[in-house]
Amino acid sequence: MLAKEQVDRGQGTRLFEPMRVLVVDDNQTIRCAIRQLLQTQVDIEVIGEASDGTDAIRKTQTFRPDVILMDAAMPTMNGFDAVRQIKKESPSTQVLMVSQFDSDAFTREALAVGASGYILKSNASRQLIPALREMWGAD
Repeated sequence: MLAKEQVDRGQGTRLFEPMRVLVVDDNQTIRCAIRQLLQTQVDIEVIGEASDGTDAIRKTQTFRPDVILMDAAMPTMNGFDAVRQIKKESPSTQVLMVSQFDSDAFTREALAVGASGYILKSNASRQLIPALREMWGAD
């Protein structure tokens, strides 16, 4: 299970907090599809969506997600520049790039700016949840 276990100090009971995810993509249909996929998991909570890198930075500051699913190519500010800024401000936030571009150069750039991984949108239905679980377990 992905949820992090915490102890409620007042009650002594164990509480589980789901992974808090921000979905960033300029395509609303893609954001909706990713949200629907993640909502099938009881231990993952989609806390917000953003449509470009600038919006992602602002929502990261507001919502403090555990993980950001970030598109690479977006208007206003691309995903690489957004990840670079987010990792400066919130180094503990994990970022998984989810892109349509099957490119070694894009993968290297994503990792260089601070993303923890890179998957293709075409493989998201199979790879997204396992990739999130691997990232979250690496904490």
